[in-house]
Amino acid sequence: MSGNDRGFGQLIVSVSGIRDTTVERASAFAAEMDSRGVRLSLLVAPRLKGKYRLAEDAHTQQWLRERRECGDAIVLHGYDQAATKRRRAEFATLPGHEARLRLTAADRVMEQIGLRTRLFAAPRWTISDGALAALPDVGFRLALGLTAVHDLERDVAQRCWVHGVGEGFRAEPWWCHALVMSAARIARRGGTLRLAVSAAQLSRPGPHQAMLDAVDLALFHEAVPEVYRWHPFTLPRAA
Repeated sequence: MSGNDRGFGQLIVSVSGIRDTTVERASAFAAEMDSRGVRLSLLVAPRLKGKYRLAEDAHTQQWLRERRECGDAIVLHGYDQAATKRRRAEFATLPGHEARLRLTAADRVMEQIGLRTRLFAAPRWTISDGALAALPDVGFRLALGLTAVHDLERDVAQRCWVHGVGEGFRAEPWWCHALVMSAARIARRGGTLRLAVSAAQLSRPGPHQAMLDAVDLALFHEAVPEVYRWHPFTLPRAA
């Protein structure tokens, strides 16, 4: 998220809601992105509604590990949305202590299945101040919010909005059209374009095509594909 030497904008594409029932859709979309030279940021939660447990889903685990080996980024995307009150995002209102407990539990699961990450995006991109403050205590270095990307080590934030379909975003035709137009405008101006789609929406022709169109327009305007990543401090060389 630190820009690029060519002076063009950046393109970051993320997919959420990856599980046993959506992994094939995510895989097909990943192949379409591969053909365009675009790596993905994959937003993953250990537990989802319907009693889903990533730790019990060997196929999805393997696919995620293979994608990371090819250059995709793994981003923790909550812990257990099913245990959250209806219509409320999991980390939207949590106090620091409870957030720390959930983050620790999620981090432990991700480590056990070989998918540990230092990147975090709260479900629906909404995080409370307490949860944001708890992230560094558990070892996270980058927090991805709706309007900014927070470098937790340096305590700085880069302002840039998420433009998405599904999981908190609308998916109607007018919204998909607006997303494509916004993507073109941001890429043309050389900004950072953050696109997000839930894997469940990729089975719908409208949202699927909107994401492809947005990516293609960004690439046409020479946006540089990237993934979410944290850049460590660089020590100055001795004279």
